[in-house]
Amino acid sequence: MKEKEVPQDDANMFEGRTRELQYAVGKDGKYTTVKSVGWEPKNIVMQQAWDVENEKIDNAYKLLKSGAKSPIYYFYYKCLMDMKILAMYTGFSRFRIKRHFKPKYFKKLSAKELDKYVYAFGLKDRNELINIV
Repeated sequence: MKEKEVPQDDANMFEGRTRELQYAVGKDGKYTTVKSVGWEPKNIVMQQAWDVENEKIDNAYKLLKSGAKSPIYYFYYKCLMDMKILAMYTGFSRFRIKRHFKPKYFKKLSAKELDKYVYAFGLKDRNELINIV
């Protein structure tokens, strides 16, 4: 595609705050990069993907409020993590993390263990983790 044909559909979810580089053929016939704010099909797919993630976060919060899950479960989804990443940040096995999702085991965590989660989730302190509801 030519430089002037690079999509500039500014109805994207980032509201023009981000741009990505696209390759296009310049006036001289050589490839060049052009900044694009996006194009409609990609914007639709990205919005749908974020809607799915936000639904997971909302569901995790409901489970937290109902007492079925611990704050770690909520922040796990809120921070868009997967089990491997959280295990790497905390040093806990995946099995232990899954146990910490349960309020019964969350209440037994030591200050040192809680601090590992505070670090992993980028929180200020333990209170932010413990007093989420």
